[in-house]
This record gives sequence, structure tokens and C-alpha cells, in this order.
Amino acid sequence: MEPRGKPIPHKAKSGARVIAITSGKGGVGKSNLVVNLAVELTKRGQRVAIFDADLGMANVEVMLGIVPKYTLYDFLFNNKKIEDVLEISPQGVYVISGGSGFVELANLDPQGGKRLSEGLQELDRMFDFVLVDTGAGISKTVLGFVAAAEEVLVVITPEPTSMTDAYGLIKVLSKYNVHHQMMVVINRAGNEKEAWQTYRTIEATTKQFLEVQLTNLGFIPHDTTVVQAVKRQQPFILMAPSAAASQGIVRIVNQLLPREEEPPRGIQGFFGKLMRLFG
Repeated sequence: MEPRGKPIPHKAKSGARVIAITSGKGGVGKSNLVVNLAVELTKRGQRVAIFDADLGMANVEVMLGIVPKYTLYDFLFNNKKIEDVLEISPQGVYVISGGSGFVELANLDPQGGKRLSEGLQELDRMFDFVLVDTGAGISKTVLGFVAAAEEVLVVITPEPTSMTDAYGLIKVLSKYNVHHQMMVVINRAGNEKEAWQTYRTIEATTKQFLEVQLTNLGFIPHDTTVVQAVKRQQPFILMAPSAAASQGIVRIVNQLLPREEEPPRGIQGFFGKLMRLFG
């Protein structure tokens, strides 16, 4: 399999870590975080793909400077190969645009289901990380993506509305017994103290009322470099690697990488659960 651009050598093990990155409300910098995490992971030698599941939006593609020719829908229903749907960015990150493919999973016939299974097995052999950029909020679609993923990362800013909506998202996931452990990143913090205060507020409320364990992966400080990078359609981790925001990304990836636990369910496990939820 050789997607447009450079081929990815197959890894020895199977199963990618599938992480849904989500938020309680829009405008918290979620997609920007996804892109920069993917770029930094790639720099560390990880094979990374982004599933752009933020339906109707193309933030990931815009920030990576690519225009996908095909989407997951084309693979599922228009006889395109899985490698046709993979688009590689100049930064070496692969992107799969969901289009309307995700919400059409329930309409797959047995032959389509077999094709999907075979394609997902291939992707699992190719990637170490798959970052699922979900929409914001608590719609059925967003909750489906988050529920299907093996790991969840919630993006929060210190703004009261963001904190309230993030807690609402965590509460819904807890209510439906979806995830008992979730990771948190505080974005656009004025300083480290504000970031810790934001996290501790969320953690204390969660611990008091919900059976959910939060893990603080770190924070991204408010940094004008981020705005400049978005305008240039460049990941800030590459445009200004020494900037405060970039250093925040480095610290978060340092927290993400060490993992000596059971093997991940992989992309096939993610889609299998997604199909059951959307069916």
C-alpha cells in the first residue's frame, strides 16, 4: 500500500492507539492541538494518522495545507481503495477525511463490512497512533466517536463556559458508563498557575460527583505564535519550536508516549464499536 506521497513501512505489531480528542464547546483550539500533537509524534518516529471526524468542518486539512481528494465515504461506497483515502501532509502526517462516511456506517451491507474490516486491518498495521478529531459538544455523533475510542482527551480552556461544558461532557460519558478514565489538556492558559487551577477545579468536581479518574497531560499557554501559525497554515510546533506553546506540546507528548499496558484494540476495534453505536 502506497498512499499519495511517501509509503509507510508496516510495523511488526498490530493495533494503533486510537485517541478521541474532544471538547465540551467549540472554539477551544481542539483541532489545532490535534494537528500539533500529530506533528510532534511524527517527529518522534511515530506513524500517525488523523481521522477528521469533525463533520462539516475542515480545520485539520486547512492547518496542514492539504485538500483531500477522497473521503471515508468514497472508500465505503464508491469503490475507492483505502490508500486512496489516505492523504499525506507536507509534515508527514496522514489524514483520513470522514466526510459523511462515519454516519453511513450503519448502512453497510455485508460485502461493504468485509471491505471495511480488511481496510482497517491494513491501517492497524501501518499506524502507531490514530487521533480522532471529533466535533464539540454532546451530540449523538460526537458521543459515538468518543465512546468508540479506546482513549479520550478532553480539551479545556480556563474560560468558565469551557469548564462548565467540559464537565457536562465528562458527566454524560460517565452517566452512560463509557469511560472511567480520561485525559485532560488545558489550552490557552495565562500561566502555569491558571492551568493548574483550571484542572484542579474540574478534577475536584469530577471526583466529588462522578466515578471518573482524570489525568492531567499538561497545558498550552496563551501564545501569539499560535495565531500567526494558523494564518500561515503551519503547525506552530514547526514554525516556532522554541515558542511557549510548542514547548507545551512537547511536554504533552512526553506524557503520551510511555505506555507499557495491554495491547490497544486498534482502528478495527474503534470502528467495530462505532458501527454498533450508530447501528
